[in-house]
Amino acid sequence: MGKTLVVVGAGPGLGMGVARAFGRRGFRVGLIARTEGTLGALAEELSGLGVTAAGFPADIRDPAALTAALGEAESALGPVDVLEFSPSPTGPITHAAETTVASVTAQFELHVLGAVTAVRHVLPGMRARGDGTVLLTTGVSSTIPAPFLANVGMAMAGLRNWAHALHTELAPEGVHVATVTIASGIVPGGGETDPDAIGARYHALYERRDRAEEVIGDPAAFRALVDARGGPRGA
Repeated sequence: MGKTLVVVGAGPGLGMGVARAFGRRGFRVGLIARTEGTLGALAEELSGLGVTAAGFPADIRDPAALTAALGEAESALGPVDVLEFSPSPTGPITHAAETTVASVTAQFELHVLGAVTAVRHVLPGMRARGDGTVLLTTGVSSTIPAPFLANVGMAMAGLRNWAHALHTELAPEGVHVATVTIASGIVPGGGETDPDAIGARYHALYERRDRAEEVIGDPAAFRALVDARGGPRGA
């Protein structure tokens, strides 16, 4: 019997790269994002590749809606074997000195609280089965402080920290948790930065289950960018 992947924060770039990588290897695919029309088009694209797929609209910042969408995905496609979480940052992105409680809260609601909601929904089933994979996506600002991505970096650093803690705690139970740190743009046709190439890296991480983090791209190049921008407002 095939397995089920659910992508939370599905979009035409990274999310679909992951969906295609798993779908081509026999996974049923559930897609969760806010816009129903977009989800329909993405699911139709996967269906055209012979993948059983369906979209389930929900605002990731709304815990009740996200939980309901995950439940609908399980009802339609079966228990979630792999959860992939990768919403794109939305809302104002603030410089370090301009960060406010509101700007941080918006990013934490999306990246951290959204992930906690999704993981808490699928984790009981994974622990009961003694098997499952959770892949939590962060950006490179989770590891390299960037003044121009301050509120996003705060949220993603928290998500990365939690992912590593979950990895340590749940590995003995057969549940693999890892973070994928994206240190590059996602460029169709861009070699290793192509969505399908990145999706293949996610699938390889799922198959190997041998580490808590996969890094895609060049963190050193990002650090050089941060150093070059320097000064107030990154000037």
